[in-house]
Amino acid sequence: MSFPQMGQPDTGDTAWMLASSALVLLMTPGLAFFYGGMVRTRSVLNMIMMSVSAMGVVTVLWVLYGYSMSFGNSKGGLVGNPGDYWGLKGLIGGNAVKASGSTPATDIPLAGTMPATVFVAFQLMFAIITVALISGAVADRLKFTAWLVFSGLWATLVYFPVAHWVFAADGFASEHGGWINNKLHAIDFAGGTAVHINSGVAGLALAIVLGKRKGWPQTLFRPHNLPFVMLGAGLLWFGWFGFNAGSATSSNGSAGSTFMTTTIATATAMLAWLLVERIRDGHPTTLGAASGIVAGLVAITPSCSSVNVLGALAIGFAGGAICALAVGLKYKFGFDDSLDVVGVHMVGGLTGTLLVGLLAAPESTAINGVNGVSKGLFYGGGWSQLERQAVGAFSVLFYSFIVTLILALILKYTIGLRLSAEEEAGGIDESEHAETAYEFAVVGASSIPHRISSEESANGQDDAAKKVEAETS
Repeated sequence: MSFPQMGQPDTGDTAWMLASSALVLLMTPGLAFFYGGMVRTRSVLNMIMMSVSAMGVVTVLWVLYGYSMSFGNSKGGLVGNPGDYWGLKGLIGGNAVKASGSTPATDIPLAGTMPATVFVAFQLMFAIITVALISGAVADRLKFTAWLVFSGLWATLVYFPVAHWVFAADGFASEHGGWINNKLHAIDFAGGTAVHINSGVAGLALAIVLGKRKGWPQTLFRPHNLPFVMLGAGLLWFGWFGFNAGSATSSNGSAGSTFMTTTIATATAMLAWLLVERIRDGHPTTLGAASGIVAGLVAITPSCSSVNVLGALAIGFAGGAICALAVGLKYKFGFDDSLDVVGVHMVGGLTGTLLVGLLAAPESTAINGVNGVSKGLFYGGGWSQLERQAVGAFSVLFYSFIVTLILALILKYTIGLRLSAEEEAGGIDESEHAETAYEFAVVGASSIPHRISSEESANGQDDAAKKVEAETS
């Protein structure tokens, strides 16, 4: 079989996948708001820039060799051939619109029923947000230049190979697929391993090498803008429908069922997180609701095609409750995961991936009529699928942790990773970007009238003006 196959795309599938690609891209600006609202005022621009910069770095690498490493002809199930689609050669070109009269339409390269370029774009958006997710673990203290270098190297050495393991399927966009997908037959429909476990454990390794923020954990680092956080969570939920339902790669029943399981699990996880907060702390919070939304989205990502409504409810509740409890582990073990990437993405990804082995329903699209997979333990399928899920999940976890740790240590002792103590104390926005998100002095001077005392009147307007300037500087 030769790839890519040539032919005419299905217009309905193409339209759905173009929309899904755009939805997944929107998740990265959503993540920027989600993370940006959770940090202090002097770090918000840097947090947003880390997400936005991933859109630039990963896109360039993806079209050069990243797509080929992920979906090129497999080398032992471990990585695709980087030269197969270097610069997307052989994928761009042709006319997909049938000509008028008797002139036949020109065949174009296809991935399944869509143009290959649409599949390239869809998978690119996954690569971008996976890199961006890591940034939440290292807020306030990582040099921006080091982040850019790390992003490119991590995408190349970790994400592109792992995406091949999980997403490259034999007979779809790749002549021979990755080992987790084709040989192990672990189920990861939309990236619980390749995206969430991968980025979560990478955030752990990078945070360990980088060290704790000054003053942590004694100092409380409170979110500066909770409306930003909730806006980001809403954008993530909206974009996640492209992430999960779009992974059906077609406008079909699988897309419809994954859309519903995603909705159910996310709603349940939000309520579960709030319940844990109410019992543990006495107050359900806005930050908890936003975090519960993301935890539910993460947990259902690998399992959205393999569970029914009851399974989605169970995974949502487990994801919300377990992640709500897991975010406190950083205090017990002493690693400064600034924005709970480990507790939400690594733990949530593991929860959803492993629960497939228990809850995979025989009527689901991932099980019904699919060779090599088994029903979940609770449906009489035995332990086999749970074993596959565990092998796939922990293989990604250990590979990502080890390679990220080595990469972070190399960068630490070459170009350096961390801001100086003075720069960190002054704020990363000022030191790295020479900008601030909020100009409080200007706002104060322009909007707060200054009352001139009798003493100031006696000394003249010049002295009063100097006092105003001193008060607002």
